[in-house]
Amino acid sequence: MSNTISIRKGLNIRLVGESTKEIKDIPVSNTVCLSPLDFHGLIPKLVIKEGESVQVGDVIFHDKKNERIKFVSPTSGKIKQIVRAEKRKIVQILIESDSKQTCKKFEVKKVADTSKEEVLDLLLNSGIWPSIKQRPLDIVADPSNEPKGIFISSFDSSPLAPDYSFILKEKMDQVQIGLNALNQLASGKIHLSSRKNSDFTKMQNVIHHNVDGIHPAGNIGTQIHHINPVNKGEFAWSINIQDVAAIGQLFETGCLDGKKCIAVGGSEIKHPAYYNIHSGSLLSDILKDNVVGENVRYISGNVLTGDQKSANGYIGFYHNQITVIPEGNEYKFFLTKGWLGLGFDKFSNSRLFPTFLLPKSKRFTLDTNTNGEERAFVVTGELEKVFPFDILPMHLTKAAITEDIDGMENLGIYEVAPEDFALCEYVCTTKINIQEKIRHGLDLIASECM
Repeated sequence: MSNTISIRKGLNIRLVGESTKEIKDIPVSNTVCLSPLDFHGLIPKLVIKEGESVQVGDVIFHDKKNERIKFVSPTSGKIKQIVRAEKRKIVQILIESDSKQTCKKFEVKKVADTSKEEVLDLLLNSGIWPSIKQRPLDIVADPSNEPKGIFISSFDSSPLAPDYSFILKEKMDQVQIGLNALNQLASGKIHLSSRKNSDFTKMQNVIHHNVDGIHPAGNIGTQIHHINPVNKGEFAWSINIQDVAAIGQLFETGCLDGKKCIAVGGSEIKHPAYYNIHSGSLLSDILKDNVVGENVRYISGNVLTGDQKSANGYIGFYHNQITVIPEGNEYKFFLTKGWLGLGFDKFSNSRLFPTFLLPKSKRFTLDTNTNGEERAFVVTGELEKVFPFDILPMHLTKAAITEDIDGMENLGIYEVAPEDFALCEYVCTTKINIQEKIRHGLDLIASECM
């Protein structure tokens, strides 16, 4: 039995550069990065030193607050450099890869013969555990908390997002094993959200939810809100469907797979496609000879929630796509491309430009120009049109800006994560970084209320 969820509030941003349905293999980068900055609120404690040799699955550091949560090497080789910032803050651990890709072997049994505690220990010791995130706070899940459920989305509705049905079509057996393992962990409370007629609707030992509608239908926060909202004192866990397959492979082979498949797209990519890479790979290796120009923005993730990177940066731990779009810092003549232009090539969530008359198949080349600077934050009603929660986004954002703890609690701060406000940030005429404000509000809640 499955439930149907229809998302009508939102916005599909149709960009040029969708990945073609082909998967390419590239050699492992000479240098792979594991960054503590990818894990919000983490204080890392190193267990290795520069020059030490590591295998895939060897522990690099653990959470200083909870030593059970371990972070492991996605490749074999040796520790090349530990990069520090001010006050000796660790920002990157660079690993020089070898060609052997030897893996640390973990003792595994069939899922049916494994207890809840054994599954938990395996996920913690193998380093897969950081893939599981927790709400409230949108951080790495605390294994000591009992979740009300584990929520998994089998699709992504964000711009130029990867197609997981295509990526995992040969790994459905591993996905099922991973779901069985998580079923042991959450005592049968596994919620899997899929599009209608998706291959993932055939998965067993889960509670199925059919989701239709526009972005952010694929966001895990949207799905949790419509399935079983998080209240104060409750915890919900989530994990990406590719990481579920990695759990299944771990139970099959006893080895951690440091690889994942990502979508590489955007208007400035010559040949958008899918690539099998190692986690933490160098962007310049992935994008070699595949970028159109030089004045571009490299984004690890999607254009709404991803992180800006340099050409020599590394893909983020939680990101499954790389997007390259024009930088947008060039002058636009006001009579043609500027504010007096007719806008036949512009995309808008309103009917400001005549492009709303074009078919929905029309895709646009958008740059990073915000077309304005930050201004007064006033009530416009824009945010509510793209925010499919039974929450007042404008008022919650204001409460976060003013650090009104009672207001944030009453308005639903425990349910949301910064990514849930990405569309709000996109359509808001005030140009305020709403995701940053919500993150600040969540940090305040963590320090004062939890």
